[in-house]
Amino acid sequence: MKKVSYSCGLDAAMDVVGGKWKALILWHLHAEPLRFGELRRRVGGISEKMLTQQVRELERNGVLHREVFEQVPPKVIYSLTEFGQTLNAALEPLGEWGHRHMETIEAMPRD
Repeated sequence: MKKVSYSCGLDAAMDVVGGKWKALILWHLHAEPLRFGELRRRVGGISEKMLTQQVRELERNGVLHREVFEQVPPKVIYSLTEFGQTLNAALEPLGEWGHRHMETIEAMPRD
């Protein structure tokens, strides 16, 4: 496995949570563990394939825990690990900033 080095803490954090969906997935798991379908409904706009890819990456990075219950149909529940909870706590101020400035952000010109 290749060792990665980072230029700063933000660089390291963005490697774990970067992209459009991961922070939203973390946000929706902060209150309670969720089944895949419920997580997909809450995130909204994410395809099943993309959600699968993103939760696998978060699980591989130790942010999410995936628990499989052997039953028919199979039941899978995702929850934050202790490491994931610390990451979610770090994202909280960013979410608050976004909430305070939502109107300004919505008014920004888009390409």
